[in-house]
Amino acid sequence: MFAKLSRTGLLIAAIGIAGCNDSSMKDFAPEANKPLPDKILADMKAKGMARTSSVMARIFKEEGKLEIWKAKTNGRYDMVASYDICKWSGKLGPKFTEGDRQAPEGFYTVRPSQMNPRSNYHLSFNIGYPNAYDRANGRTGSNLMVHGACSSSGCYSMTDAQIEQIYAFGRDAFQGGQTEFQIQAFPFRMTAANMARYRNDPNYEFWKMLKVGYDNFEITKVPPKVDVCEKRYVFNQVATDGATFDPTGPCPPTMQPDSLKSAYSAYQSTYEAAFNGAVKASVPAPKPTIAGVKEAGIVSDWSKRRARGERVPIEPPSLNSDGSVTETARMGRIDSPAGRKMAALDAEKAAKKKAEEQRLAAIEAAKAAKAAARAQALAEKEAAKIAAEAPVATATVAPPSEAAAAPETQAANTDEGTVTKLKKKLLGMFGG
Repeated sequence: MFAKLSRTGLLIAAIGIAGCNDSSMKDFAPEANKPLPDKILADMKAKGMARTSSVMARIFKEEGKLEIWKAKTNGRYDMVASYDICKWSGKLGPKFTEGDRQAPEGFYTVRPSQMNPRSNYHLSFNIGYPNAYDRANGRTGSNLMVHGACSSSGCYSMTDAQIEQIYAFGRDAFQGGQTEFQIQAFPFRMTAANMARYRNDPNYEFWKMLKVGYDNFEITKVPPKVDVCEKRYVFNQVATDGATFDPTGPCPPTMQPDSLKSAYSAYQSTYEAAFNGAVKASVPAPKPTIAGVKEAGIVSDWSKRRARGERVPIEPPSLNSDGSVTETARMGRIDSPAGRKMAALDAEKAAKKKAEEQRLAAIEAAKAAKAAARAQALAEKEAAKIAAEAPVATATVAPPSEAAAAPETQAANTDEGTVTKLKKKLLGMFGG
């Protein structure tokens, strides 16, 4: 079946002369020319891969993984390396607009001209956003990279050691004749369980579309042929009668090998059963996702104000399901004239607020002290009055015996206790 697919030319990208010649290679920075480690080369050889065979990459945001796949001698691909993404920007979901800080999702193409050996982020390559699908849907943005330095604002950032290897995979494939390689960027592994978790997400229909390309690769282990028509992705389709794919126009009549149709149908039957079971199962809660164009616009506005040097919350705002916007209270410090001016105003406002709080606290303390003094004086006056009115024993009374003296002592103690309790009660009434 797969030999027939290869003969149709549906599933393997065109092979041509490499875009980098000897003179351009000499201009590369030293880190861009590092060879792959011996262990990786040995693993490739064991799997039937040449060092310069074709390559592709898959990215999974939620799992935080970047995978490198290489073509074997039979034309099918196998995974040869997997890396933990150091940082990726934004939330799950596609990139909509310039400044929304979203790392893209979709099917992208990297050519030799997109490789940057002298990147400010150690090494990098542009993933090719916006592609035909993004442009057809009015999505904007530029300079979206896979790069080193572990720092990201809309990109996929790796460690310097990781990007050296990832860069080398692309470089070697171009030297071997591959003219472009595919990057497939997904929100998560598109399993039945994960799709069930996110079935109520606003990005679900977009992800279902990406899943068709994901499934085609899972079935064939060959990067799918990707086209765009009617503002949507189509995979492994060949336009008939000389028609072409227009990203914003109607999709042309297409054909596809029967073997691929059968394999895809069987794959989908298994998936549907697993999906229905996953809907009923207990699964982890979904991760935060971008709430479409509206949230992208809110974050983009935050980015613009931040770029102008305004003091904005240190984290971008989020749009809640009820339409409200959440912003963190902690403000960022932007070192610019506008930012310093705003910081000074904020500091002045904070100082005034603190001074007012201290003034009010001093007034309340003075009131409390005055009330306590009045209560103390009143309590002492009342205690003195009660003491003056209490009966006093005369000197002519004969000294009682031990047994008879006890009631008199108890009475005296009772009088003294009554006075003390009354004094405490009065002090309590007036805050003493």
